[in-house]
Amino acid sequence: MSSVAATKTKTYDLAYIAIFAVVMAVCSWISIPMTVPFTLQTFGVFMAVGVLGGKRGTLAVLVYILLGVVGVPVFAGFSGGIGVLLNTTGGYIVGFLFSALVMWGIEKVLGKKPVVQIISMVIGLLVCYALGTIWFMVVYAQTTGAVGLGTVLSWCVIPFIVPDLVKIALAFVLSRKVRKYVPMQ
Repeated sequence: MSSVAATKTKTYDLAYIAIFAVVMAVCSWISIPMTVPFTLQTFGVFMAVGVLGGKRGTLAVLVYILLGVVGVPVFAGFSGGIGVLLNTTGGYIVGFLFSALVMWGIEKVLGKKPVVQIISMVIGLLVCYALGTIWFMVVYAQTTGAVGLGTVLSWCVIPFIVPDLVKIALAFVLSRKVRKYVPMQ
């Protein structure tokens, strides 16, 4: 590949990563306040990895999180700052990165077949749930008092299962369509 073509590819990569970081921010602003706010962030994560692939999608999620950490109001409720991550729901945001990493790993090992992509999204979601739930329990115990796993699951996971599966289905369908128009090398 010539240096001009390589530069063009890197420029496209940076632009797509930035665009999907913004998509995740916009998805987080669409929010219904709850113990854990109901947002479209996971949809944004699934779209980023679905359209951009594992490496670029994971980088988009990382950029999104870093923007929030430095104070850009990209998280739910137009919030930002390290305090959001240190709060009870911060583990779910960190879980987005691990979801993307899991999806990337599965893509690397098993390829990009449709069934693999759907399975990787579901497993990625489960990883996000697990990390976020553990984080929630630890932070809640430190700030408020001990709380049982069943209680945390009823607050933070169970109400989100069906909506998150719908988001996975939509992200799967849309990412396959959008990918046709996104030139990737």
